[in-house]
Amino acid sequence: MDTMGRHVIAELWGCNSEKLNDMRFIEETFVDAALKAGAEIREVAFHKFAPHGVSGVVIISESHLTIHSFPEHGYASIDVYTCGDRIDPNVAADYISQALEANSRENLEVPRGMGPVKVAKNKVAAN
Repeated sequence: MDTMGRHVIAELWGCNSEKLNDMRFIEETFVDAALKAGAEIREVAFHKFAPHGVSGVVIISESHLTIHSFPEHGYASIDVYTCGDRIDPNVAADYISQALEANSRENLEVPRGMGPVKVAKNKVAAN
């Protein structure tokens, strides 16, 4: 394996607004997406905002799936992060996009854990 994991970040536009505002539907969709990808579910937590919108997470042994929905804009931001090479996060992201009836989708796949991250240390002058 070349990386520790794969992280799919998806912007979903033109989604079904009623589905984006239905916490139960979104929770079921995310659980189903994780299972279809072959993930092992550990925890599930979703929250419905007033007057609209849902945020939530499905924690899987292999990492997580998350959503923040904006029904008033027909938009959802989703993340599907899987560690290891057994599970393809695109399987879950595709399932979610189809379930929410997205008209358009922008995807970014980020390989995770490719090696040590080099952080430049800032020197702060003492006063």
